[in-house]
Amino acid sequence: MTVIEEPVEPVEPAPSTRRQLPSFLVIGVLSTVFYLALFVAARWFTDPQAANLIALAVSAVANTAANRRFTFGVTGSQGMVRHQLQGAVAFLIGLGLSAGALALLDQVAPNASRPVEVAGLVAANGLATVARFVLLKIWVFRG
Repeated sequence: MTVIEEPVEPVEPAPSTRRQLPSFLVIGVLSTVFYLALFVAARWFTDPQAANLIALAVSAVANTAANRRFTFGVTGSQGMVRHQLQGAVAFLIGLGLSAGALALLDQVAPNASRPVEVAGLVAANGLATVARFVLLKIWVFRG
């Protein structure tokens, strides 16, 4: 009896963490600069918490889209909405950390300068970045 085998499309292996980290870091730095610029601009017309929400929401969508394409190699529109919704969980973690940092800063130094606010947000975003990478890798864009 002869078995006829169908040709099998080669499957690309999932990118390794070592290959993903440089892309993730570059996107993270660019996203942070974008986020901080939006925050500083929004502070001209609103309070720190609202400015943080606006800046983080806009930059999180761009960050998830960039990581989807460049860090995790996902192209096309299939799954894009689901990926953005899952990325929203990482956004909420980042929002909690950054809003908490701003609230703490308001308690410790109620009249803090804009550079001090930005420094607090950079620290909070550093923590959020670690959580974001882990969530994106093991949940949103798992192999």
